[in-house]
Amino acid sequence: QVQLVESGGGLVQPGGSLRLSCAASGFTLDYYGIGWFRQAPGKEREGVSCISSSDGSTWYADSVKGRFTISRDNDKNTVYLQMNSLRPEYTAVYYCAAAFSDPCSDWNLYDYWGQGTQITVSS
Repeated sequence: QVQLVESGGGLVQPGGSLRLSCAASGFTLDYYGIGWFRQAPGKEREGVSCISSSDGSTWYADSVKGRFTISRDNDKNTVYLQMNSLRPEYTAVYYCAAAFSDPCSDWNLYDYWGQGTQITVSS
C-alpha cells in the first residue's frame, strides 16, 4: 500500500524552528519528486518547496526562501523540511506529496498525498 506520512508538526513560537518528515511506504521515494504544500484556514493550498527525483534540484516559494531547506535521505525513504525563523503567517496544515515526473514544481504531477501535519506559529 502506497502511503506518505508526515510528522514533526506542532506549536512553535515566532522565530523558532521545526523539522518536518515525510516518510514513504509501499514505494521508493528516490524515484519521485517530493513536494511540501500548506493550507491555511480559509486559503487555498500552496506549494512551499520541492525536490526533484532526477537531479535533486530544489524549489522554494519566495515566502520561505532562506528559511526552509528541503532534503532527502533515500536510505530512510524520507524527505525532510527544515523550517527556521518561523512566522505566524506560516500557520497551516503541511502536506507532502510525491510525483513520478519532473519538474517537481508542476503541482499537477503529484499523485500521492499524505494526511498532513499541523503547524501553529504563535506566542
